Amino acid sequence: MLLNRRDPGSTGDKKPKVFYGYIIVLVGFCIQALSWGMFNTFGVFFSSFLTEFGWSRATISGAASLSGIVMGFVGITAGRLGDKIGPRMVMVGCGVFLGSAYLLMSQINATWQLYLFYGVIGGIGFSGMDVLPLSTVARWFVKKRGMMTGILKIGTGAGMLIFPLVAPRLIANYGWRSSYIFIGIVVMVVIVTAAQFLRRDPAQKGLLPYGADEAGADSLNWKDEGFSLREAMHTSQFRILCAMYAIILFCSQTMLVHIALHAVDLGIPLTSAAGVLSTIGGVSMAGRAVMGSAGDRIGTGRAVIICSIFLLAGLVWLQFANELWMLYLFAAIYGFGHGGFFTVLSPLVADLFGLNSHGAIFGSVFFSGTIGGAIGPMLAGRIFDVTGSYQLAFKICGFASVAVLILSLLLRPLRRREVIDEPKRGA
Repeated sequence: MLLNRRDPGSTGDKKPKVFYGYIIVLVGFCIQALSWGMFNTFGVFFSSFLTEFGWSRATISGAASLSGIVMGFVGITAGRLGDKIGPRMVMVGCGVFLGSAYLLMSQINATWQLYLFYGVIGGIGFSGMDVLPLSTVARWFVKKRGMMTGILKIGTGAGMLIFPLVAPRLIANYGWRSSYIFIGIVVMVVIVTAAQFLRRDPAQKGLLPYGADEAGADSLNWKDEGFSLREAMHTSQFRILCAMYAIILFCSQTMLVHIALHAVDLGIPLTSAAGVLSTIGGVSMAGRAVMGSAGDRIGTGRAVIICSIFLLAGLVWLQFANELWMLYLFAAIYGFGHGGFFTVLSPLVADLFGLNSHGAIFGSVFFSGTIGGAIGPMLAGRIFDVTGSYQLAFKICGFASVAVLILSLLLRPLRRREVIDEPKRGA
């Protein structure tokens, strides 16, 4: 597959030995693994903040919520810039902001610093970590777009598997402040370096997208055509996607920030509690691979429904989980749906709206998600501060997952006649 023997992406007679799109996927994998792996260590550092500063859980969770809102809001701009000038320089800027945020986190002594460094600066850094790689891969692949997106998103699962296990050991051996310095340096160097290999689309390499020769002449799946952001916003599909993503992020951010703390509250050691979080990441890798490929075969809409069922099943089981093995089982069920959903979203946006403004449209859906993601952890922290338990928060997530399943059943493909035939410019 790596050899371009039958011209899946070349426009000329001289064909490269390795299609450059695979390099894009590899680079995106590395960026996803590092950035989201580190993002999911916030719940591990949570205990250090509680111990040293005595801040409430709602206060600390608020920084993660602010980071999510800033991430989503700036993500729209990052997507637009990626559409217009390409992802390379935008990703460099995000890498610098994110690395700086972690370096500054090593110096915090007050809540305003936590909110500024992690919430604002970190949020700006995170803004391009999903939008840019996913939009870029969507442009490089027509055939096997879901599979390639799944491989890229396995990077997120790998990061979630590895770094929540590494972080407690770093903290135990060097302290949380030195750990943040190490993380900041690694994040900045790796992401800025990886960004140098990103290219907006195959045309910059004199290529066609993989599988473009098999796409229909009027297909929106490889040509730089489709809906503008303004046009997409007037469709029911866009509104359904935004609502789904907001609810999904509400649940997922609540889990990622608080599930390890919940395990500790049950008397489970921190290293084992972090293993629950790590299991979500590990199993999500299978979900990303399986559902990415499934989206190519059965359609992204059906794949979303399957992911929604797994999310619902996992969150229902969580209501009864009060032992370590039960939490691991929750992590396995939930993690599969979690990973699958975040994989099929970008190909679904491409299928529904085309590629003309894919970054801006995906960034806008992403922003709606981060609003839910901002509310979830802060609300769960507040509920714990008031009730001394996460049970009510977990029940809310369970009911919310029912809404996700209903919305996924309402999602329908756009009719071809709804697409304006005239060439469009991005909104």
